[in-house]
Amino acid sequence: MNQKESQAVNRREFIFACKRALPLAGLLFFPLSATDLILAQENEKYNPTEHNYAMGIDTHKCIGCGRCADACKKENNVPLEPIFFRTWVERYIIAGNGEVSVDSPNGGIDGFPEIKGDKEALRTFFVPKLCNHCANPPCVQVCPVGATFISRDGVVLVDEKYCVGCRYCIQACPYGARYLHPEKKVADKCTFCYHRIVKGLLPACVEVCPTQTRIFGEVGVRSSPLSRFVRFNDITVLKPSLNTSPKVYYAGTDGEVR
Repeated sequence: MNQKESQAVNRREFIFACKRALPLAGLLFFPLSATDLILAQENEKYNPTEHNYAMGIDTHKCIGCGRCADACKKENNVPLEPIFFRTWVERYIIAGNGEVSVDSPNGGIDGFPEIKGDKEALRTFFVPKLCNHCANPPCVQVCPVGATFISRDGVVLVDEKYCVGCRYCIQACPYGARYLHPEKKVADKCTFCYHRIVKGLLPACVEVCPTQTRIFGEVGVRSSPLSRFVRFNDITVLKPSLNTSPKVYYAGTDGEVR
């Protein structure tokens, strides 16, 4: 190899090294949010434009064990107080006279108490709840600073760098899926465990479910478990009249679920 060719190779190696180091070097001068950091670390092997995530929930299978809510709190450092949840489980009790009651003690993590009272329970079932990652999310529309947004892979996220804790998004969410973090003073919610899915892992709630109630996958990919779930079940979404286009699809629910 002559000197000219050697210099060309060295230039290529230098440019390649700079290209790899640039995202990390930028962290020294521009602090990134957790989401930015994930994408910076995964940018060479994960392309968000190739994905469109959603979740299915088969309420026929849910036994109300609460393992999903417990795993979510541990995985995402959700405050332990029983008023803060990214996901939780509700129990619906249908009485003989048609009256509907709903309870969710500590999000279902500790189980559910025995049904007592004079009214006979005609039917009971469990419904896991979480952010619906709407395709037309009202939370994004009302955020005054653009802190909440839809990622390129269809996940509704909150950028803690920009959130001012105004609570507009919390009030705008029709599913009650957001809360103000008591320490960070920013809006918090389910992210489908974004830090896991960009690495090819399942959300924590899906991974720990003993009955495979939760199905995570991609919209429009026929081989996806989610696509099979949608094809073989009578699918509904929560509060369809609001036109938020939820991306959490339920099987086995009816008009009692709200």
